[in-house]
Amino acid sequence: MAFAVTHCRAAIGVDAPPVAVETHLANGLPSFNIVGLPEKAVQESRDRVRSALVNSGFDFPARRITVNLAPADIPKHGSRFDLAIAIGILLASGQLPDKSADGYEFVGELSLAGALRSISGVLPMALATAAADTKMILPAANADEAALVSSLASYPAEHLLGVTAHLLGATLLKEHCKPQQQSSNSPSSDLADVWGQSQAKRALEIVAAGRHNLLMVGPPGSGKSMLASRLPGILPPMTEREALESAAVRSIAGLPFSPGTWMQRPFRAPHHTASGVALVGGGGGSHPRPGEVSLAHFGTLFLDELPEFNGKVLDVLREPLETGKILISRAARQAEFPADFQLIAAMNPCQCGYANDPERICAGCSPERVARYQRRISGPLRDRIDIQIEVSALPRQALLGGLKARSEDSATVRQRVCSAWEKQLERQGTANARLGHEDLQRHCSLSPAGQALLANAIDKLGLSARAFHRILRVARTIADLAGKESIEDQHLTEAIGYRRLDRIG
Repeated sequence: MAFAVTHCRAAIGVDAPPVAVETHLANGLPSFNIVGLPEKAVQESRDRVRSALVNSGFDFPARRITVNLAPADIPKHGSRFDLAIAIGILLASGQLPDKSADGYEFVGELSLAGALRSISGVLPMALATAAADTKMILPAANADEAALVSSLASYPAEHLLGVTAHLLGATLLKEHCKPQQQSSNSPSSDLADVWGQSQAKRALEIVAAGRHNLLMVGPPGSGKSMLASRLPGILPPMTEREALESAAVRSIAGLPFSPGTWMQRPFRAPHHTASGVALVGGGGGSHPRPGEVSLAHFGTLFLDELPEFNGKVLDVLREPLETGKILISRAARQAEFPADFQLIAAMNPCQCGYANDPERICAGCSPERVARYQRRISGPLRDRIDIQIEVSALPRQALLGGLKARSEDSATVRQRVCSAWEKQLERQGTANARLGHEDLQRHCSLSPAGQALLANAIDKLGLSARAFHRILRVARTIADLAGKESIEDQHLTEAIGYRRLDRIG
C-alpha cells in the first residue's frame, strides 16, 4: 500500500502526548517532506532516514513522500521520530507487511548507517506508552531507563535491521527487564565528619524529617556547605513513584541515566551566577526545559553564598516553594514541571564574612552595611524558609577536640528521621512541611500556654501569617522526632527559636 501509520510520542513538559506518524507515497517528482509543526531537528530526519534505509539495504522510494506528524498543532522537536518515520516508509512501500507494526510505538534516532542512538525524554514516553497498553521499540542505550516502568513491554534494538527482523518475525527482539535496584542513600559523606555544630546538626535533622527549608548564616569555614552536603545521607528513602517522577524530569533534561542511583534523592547546587531561566526553567524557544528547581524534585536545592545571587533570580523561587510546581508560559502554549524540593541556603553575615565574630575583626562593615548585605534576601523569600540558624565558627579547642571525638553518624540520625517520616505518612499522608491549613488545625493544635507563647513570639518578632504556619509545621516535626502525639510547649519553643533571624532587615 502507499499509506501507513506508525506511532511515536512528543514532549510537552513532563507529558508525552501520542503522535501518529502518517506516511503517504504519491506519484510525481521525487521529494521528501515532513509536516505537522516539525522543528529543525525533525526536518533533518529526512536525510538521516534516507541514508539509514539505503545503508541498511532497503530501497528508498523514488516517489513523492509526505510524512505528517499528527496532531499538527503540537510542536515536534528532537530526533525521536526517526525510527517511526523509517518504519512508516518501509510499510508504505511494501517492504514490511501490513499491520506488522500494529501495537508498537517506535522511538529513537537513526545514524546514517542505520544504528539506533539514544534520545532524551524516554522515561515520560515509557510511562505514557505503558498507560496506553502498547509496546515500545527503542534504542538499546535507553533500555534500562524505559524498563523502570515495570508494566511496559519494551524491546531494545541496536540497529534498524534488528527492528525490521523483529517485525518480520525472523529474529525477535528480547523484552528488556527492569535494572537491578541498588541502595537509595549515598554513603560518600557522613554527618560524623562534621565536628561540633550540634545546633546546626539538630536543625538539619528536623529539616530532613519534615522536608523543611533551611537558611544557615555564618562566617567562612564554619561548616555550612559541609552540613548541607550531608543532608542527602539522612533523608528518608524515595518511594518508587517519587523516584520515577524525579527520573522523568532528569530524562527530559537529557541527563545521563544510572541504574544504580535513580532511587537517590537529587542534590542540586547551582553556582550563584545562575540565571532565572537556569533556576526555574525555560529557554529553548518554543520547547522550554526544566530548571534546577525541577531537577531537584523530591530532593534538595542548595544555594551557597545566597546574597551573591541576583535578587530577581532569587525571587523566582517564591512561587515553586509554595506550590511545588513551575508553569513556563509561551505565547502559544504552556509547559508545567514539578518542583517539590527542599531549599537549603547558606550565607555569610556580611560581605567580608566576619560580622559579630568574637575572634576575627570585621573588615569595616558598619551596621548599615551589614543590614544592606542581608537585605539582598527579600522578605517574602526569607519568610518561606522554615528554619533560620546562625552557624558560628568553631573555636580552636573544638577543632583540636574533634580529632578525638566523633559525633553521631548519618545512619543513626537517619533512623530517627525515617521513624518521624513514617509517623507523618500514617497520620496525614504527606510531610509536615506540606500540611495544608485544614491539616494544620487538625494535627497542630496547641495548649493555652502554647497559644500564649506563640502569640508573644508573633508580637516580638513581627512574624507574618506564613511564618506562623511554618512554626507550627516545624513544631509538629520536632514532636514527631520526640515520639509525641501532640505538640508540647518545649517543641514550640524550639521551633520559635529557629525564626529569630526574622528580626534582621
